[in-house]
Amino acid sequence: MKAAGARVLLTGASGGIGQAAAEALVGASASVMLVGRSPARLAAQARALLRECKDPMKPQVEWYAADLTRTASITGLAEVAAGWGANVVVHNAGLPGFGRLEALSATEMAQVLHLNLFVPMLLTQTLLPHLRALPEARILFVGSVLGRLGLPGYSVYSASKFGLRGFAESLRRELGDTRIGVQYLGPRSTRTAFNSEAVSHYNAATATAMDDPQSVARALVDLLESGAVERFLGFPEKLAVRLNGLVPAWLDGAFTKHRASLPALSQPATLSLDCPPEGPTDADTHSLMHSSP
Repeated sequence: MKAAGARVLLTGASGGIGQAAAEALVGASASVMLVGRSPARLAAQARALLRECKDPMKPQVEWYAADLTRTASITGLAEVAAGWGANVVVHNAGLPGFGRLEALSATEMAQVLHLNLFVPMLLTQTLLPHLRALPEARILFVGSVLGRLGLPGYSVYSASKFGLRGFAESLRRELGDTRIGVQYLGPRSTRTAFNSEAVSHYNAATATAMDDPQSVARALVDLLESGAVERFLGFPEKLAVRLNGLVPAWLDGAFTKHRASLPALSQPATLSLDCPPEGPTDADTHSLMHSSP
């Protein structure tokens, strides 16, 4: 599929990788529907994308504001995306989850698993009848190298991304007799606000290489156009992914420095699940769509 013929539903569009992906997609002449929580940010982002677009044909850039941590918002999003004619779904929204397992509360763990894994599953399921009716469609999951390589400090986050990759692989095989392609992109650590100060310290202490979000965005467009089923970014991460798949126990001793660089455990987390996972949000926004001129 060429980006120029794509109508892309992009979740997490206002985040670091999301913004770069939107720029790369529009730069490749794809039409994009930006999905995020803040109407003001999305409207400004849509205007900027069209203003900076060099394509004289000006692809469509629209936006839809919704808090995807609220399951009820997914039906409305799917209906609007289908009406708009989306033929590519890029699942990019997500939450970080870093730290020793004992330091994470039950609510934090539920939030990560809900947004990183359950929401892409449910949105995909809701959109499948629409996607099946198209001449060609793609579902692209933005996962992580940590969906194939578990590191100390990322037990919950890796669980969400291992699950996401497993879902993508199973779904790809399930839809093998359809015109829907399923793809998985596994970036390594990326320079965005997604990383907390603790993660930045951990990366520095372990000499973890980081990519800029623009390089991840270029890889996303390349993956979409290539049709490859999955791609992991960075070296030695790509090698570690392969080794971990073949002989996972070989790498167990390679992460001593990573364990030593984790934040100190002050006190165990308490069990608290009094409210459903909602994640950080700018505001409780109603769902709306705006078509930018």
